[in-house]
Amino acid sequence: MLIGPYAITPNVLLAPMAGVTDKPFRVLCKRLGAGLCASEMTTSDPRFWKTSKSLHRMDHDGEPAPISVQIAGTIPEVMADAARYNVDHGAQIIDINMGCPAKKVCNAWAGSALMRDEALVARILEAVVNAVDVPVTLKIRTGWAADRRNAPNIARIAQGSGIAALAVHGRTRDQQYGGVAEYDTIGEIKAMLSIPVVANGDVDSPEKAAFVLRRTGCDAVMVGRAAQGRPWIFREIAHYLATGETLAPPTLREVRDVLLGHLEALHAFYGELSGVRIARKHLGWYAKDRPENHAFRHVVNRAETAEMQLALTRDYFDALIAGEPTGWPAAA
Repeated sequence: MLIGPYAITPNVLLAPMAGVTDKPFRVLCKRLGAGLCASEMTTSDPRFWKTSKSLHRMDHDGEPAPISVQIAGTIPEVMADAARYNVDHGAQIIDINMGCPAKKVCNAWAGSALMRDEALVARILEAVVNAVDVPVTLKIRTGWAADRRNAPNIARIAQGSGIAALAVHGRTRDQQYGGVAEYDTIGEIKAMLSIPVVANGDVDSPEKAAFVLRRTGCDAVMVGRAAQGRPWIFREIAHYLATGETLAPPTLREVRDVLLGHLEALHAFYGELSGVRIARKHLGWYAKDRPENHAFRHVVNRAETAEMQLALTRDYFDALIAGEPTGWPAAA
């Protein structure tokens, strides 16, 4: 799959997720097989570009190419300025957010709320595409509500505006993340367009990825929540799509090393105080699929220093690897 001059290999992408897909997580997912990782949603409002949150979200130093930065907003000229600013600061692909269902985003008439105004969508897309000389991509939902699945109309506008690739989440805005994703609308869009289309929504296993690609005819799949605590899902999907075979799950030793490396990257990126706090949600995600890890999550979340957080994590997994009791209760 090509996005402008960039070959996206493998065709398994990390979905941009606010509060999740920061640079440490993107770098980790790329190392473990993701073909492309978009940044967290960044505001187009220049008044907030110098805040700590925005500076971290716009930090791409040392990040493997291609660097995709997602921007959000509602005013075409402001979005164009934001695109130029991010390209000047390292973005090689600009992604436009028209899929976020969060109330505070939609109340500002951004994210998926924009799908209610197709004329405004056209103005934003044309303004951003004309503002930069890098590929511009778009992420949308199937529509605003169940009775208004207008994603095919938006898709036609996108291709006509010069959008280089389109990602479609198989839910409407009013579904948020509930229910189940549907793929018929995504397949309809793929059949209409000549640009690459990426299917998103409930892709949580190699088998599901293969099913979604067959069902929709899309060029790639995008993984969101299923990557939280399971960043190796990208290599598992890529291996299955390439060979039809299931890759062995990571060993306890590898999970330990991946997790320790992730924690160290978070501490270095955010500083000890914020890094330890931000790491807690990732620790919870790593632990969520195994009942025996509930006690680990409960105990390690008490750590107040980077040294203690790392030591507790290392000791717990070393005991599991050795087949020894962890010394922690079976459940918290």
